[in-house]
Amino acid sequence: MPRILAPLLAGATYARLLHLLVGWIFAGVVLMIYPGTYRKGLGEILIASVTLDAVLLALIALVPAARRAEGVQARLLLVPDREEDIAAEPSRTWADRRRTAGWLIGRVVLGSAVGFATSFGLTSGFDLLTGPDAFWYLPLAPLLVLGYGWLVVSAGRLQLGMAVRLLGPSPVDRLAEAELRAERLLERNRLARELHDSIGHALTVTVLQAGAAREVGDQAFTAKALEVIEETGRRAMEDLERTLILLRETPEGAATGGNAVTGGGAATEQPGVDQLPALFDTVRAAGSPVEARIEVSAGMLPGVLSRESYRIVQEGVTNALKYAPGEPVSVRIAVQDGRLELRCANRTAAGTPDTGGAARPSGGPARPAAGSARKGGKGLRGIRERATLLGGEATAGASDDGNGEWVLAVRLPLRLGS
Repeated sequence: MPRILAPLLAGATYARLLHLLVGWIFAGVVLMIYPGTYRKGLGEILIASVTLDAVLLALIALVPAARRAEGVQARLLLVPDREEDIAAEPSRTWADRRRTAGWLIGRVVLGSAVGFATSFGLTSGFDLLTGPDAFWYLPLAPLLVLGYGWLVVSAGRLQLGMAVRLLGPSPVDRLAEAELRAERLLERNRLARELHDSIGHALTVTVLQAGAAREVGDQAFTAKALEVIEETGRRAMEDLERTLILLRETPEGAATGGNAVTGGGAATEQPGVDQLPALFDTVRAAGSPVEARIEVSAGMLPGVLSRESYRIVQEGVTNALKYAPGEPVSVRIAVQDGRLELRCANRTAAGTPDTGGAARPSGGPARPAAGSARKGGKGLRGIRERATLLGGEATAGASDDGNGEWVLAVRLPLRLGS
């Protein structure tokens, strides 16, 4: 019994009834203006009124704003489970206009049927319950009310289904929405990689320097370590501010020229291969010698390729600092056969004793304990994603020649599609 009565007591049922009766009122107004009902048969009335209603509704559907108005009204009165199932956008194509015309005509037809049933049912019910045989019809009153209620429920659900089908997003709209969601997902992933690379590098350098300064206790070394921490933190703050500008999605956060982000009236350049020397200085200050061979200039590379190359190298040297602090790092960037090749290699520190995990001013840096094998985490996965998006490839692992080196190798086309 509750399952039978619950829809009859729901507010959505009566909101949908109101929506149905609006269509009936439209048909009634047109009927009163033309052809009227005076001295006309039912067939003549139906032929003339249905033809006129269909023509008027088709003309209304040609107005782009009509689809938006119908969508907003349907969302409010038909109470869909999800509002996005019914679009509230103006017509953009002729297919949208045809679907809008079908919706308007179907809405008026269904609303007129429910309206006439309501009018006839109320009149007939009143006559029966007030006539001479009212005593015999009185027990049927609850059944009549229940039947009418379920007529309204069924008609409302039918009209909601029509609205979802005819006013819902078209296949073109759904494709555009899917593309927009994919673009947003790619942008979030890109920002996540930016934060991981920049903040991860800064934290790695900061932890190493702070640990070394605490262990060594030398005033000059401590001052140098604090200087490196300050500079690394400042760069990380700039990267964080740049990323936050993009997340705010304000006009000030729009890209300018592909390599700069504008915020607060000042341009903050995105890092590129021309800023790698400063990155290598940070790594050297953390206790790991860097031998760099950069055989390309910033002007040779497209902006996006220069920026992504910086991030890839940054992640490579950060991994070297994290898993083999103090070991020499070799970096080579060159162009061969129309492709940009990035190689970052360092000797692994496995098999050496753990001496505290801090860089030392003399006697060599501390090294991780034996067996601290490097695993493919978010950083290496981010490098592979960057390379794939740029049409290239990335590999990482122990060197094949058995010299105890860990090698990160990335090959990227200078132009997409090459």
